[in-house]
Amino acid sequence: MNGPLAALTIQQFLADQLASYGSPDRAEFIGLIAFVLAGLVHATLLISLFAVLPMVYIWMERKVAGRIQDRLGPTRVGGKFGWLQTLADGIKLIQKEDLIPASADAMIFRMSPYLATIASFAAFMVLPIADGWVGVASECGAFLILALMSLEVFGIILAGYSSGSKWALFGAMREAAQMVSYEIPMAICALIPLVIAGSLNLQVIGQMQSGGAWNWFVFHDPFAFIAFFCYFVVATASVKRAPFDLAEAESELVAGFHTEYSGFRWSIFFLAEYASMFAVSGIAVLLFLGGWETGLGFPEAMLSGIRGVGQDVPIEGFVLGNYIANIFAAKVFILKASLLVFVQIWVRWTLPRLRIDQVMTTCLKYLVPISCCLFLGAVFWPLLLASSGLERPILFGRALVPPAVASAVGGVQSRVAIGSQVGSAVATADREGTR
Repeated sequence: MNGPLAALTIQQFLADQLASYGSPDRAEFIGLIAFVLAGLVHATLLISLFAVLPMVYIWMERKVAGRIQDRLGPTRVGGKFGWLQTLADGIKLIQKEDLIPASADAMIFRMSPYLATIASFAAFMVLPIADGWVGVASECGAFLILALMSLEVFGIILAGYSSGSKWALFGAMREAAQMVSYEIPMAICALIPLVIAGSLNLQVIGQMQSGGAWNWFVFHDPFAFIAFFCYFVVATASVKRAPFDLAEAESELVAGFHTEYSGFRWSIFFLAEYASMFAVSGIAVLLFLGGWETGLGFPEAMLSGIRGVGQDVPIEGFVLGNYIANIFAAKVFILKASLLVFVQIWVRWTLPRLRIDQVMTTCLKYLVPISCCLFLGAVFWPLLLASSGLERPILFGRALVPPAVASAVGGVQSRVAIGSQVGSAVATADREGTR
């Protein structure tokens, strides 16, 4: 499962190279150096991805908003399409004065943007973008990434609390209520593909959806199909995007929780927001939309054919074919997630903002019961198929029955068969006795 960019592969390669220049009795020290260097390599790669994607999405937001409002959007910096406008704005924000209100708690005020950004960045560590390309490979990656993303709300709450402004405090209170509430249906919807796969490992879930698009979990059963749209709505609300952006609500709270922020720290909040948009979209792609798989027969067959190319390369753990295939797979994954980010941007500039009572009602009165019903339906779906003897539904993809469910169903069926045999034997004996 480890690819050329997996942490263990890089660590082992560096340890082997360093061991050739050192004595055997210093193996522990060499292993420590290799561990630190592997961490720096992965941190550099992830920070690059974490910084570049939001810059692209901010440019996309401006262009999409401009087209929807019948204007051009950025056209000044970066040529005709304004590619470098976001970079120019970032340079401008770094040069701005960093102001702190007199009534603010200075230490918490400075720390809050970085807390929100670190929580968003932590999700990238366990998010695989290709087969084996993940910073931290974990057997419970799905649980870990949802837990890490929930920590972003602490930075927002502290930012509103420490600003010394009633507008910022109201925005932080709204965000706390909204994110904590919407995490419940979000986790329940994410459980449905986990039940289908029988695993919390995101790489395993991505591998199980290989082949054609009919193997994607979104087409596994009707409940998973509806759960994808329910998850997308809830994920949009969890990253405080319109029409659920009550934490900012410019028409009501000036700018919400970041009203008193300026310069670089103000831009850090937006970096975390757009990075979180990619993270929740990446989770949706992994759980429902096939991960890094194209869903087309010919490209998948071609990539499978080149994965074994270069197995004799004299670098342990490195296979040239896997590297080439994973580059293409990573581009597919990022493209899928970016399409979902585009939909979130599209929705923002199409639908009006909801009131805070409507946002909470939508979650507690509708989305939570709907997600619970979808979860129960997804749990009973393989039992229904197994009891009816069907292997493939008519309108959806293959029926993947988790091993635990399959063994339970098999045990029930065997006990039913034994019970029917015993019952027929007793009935025969009764008839013989009557005669």
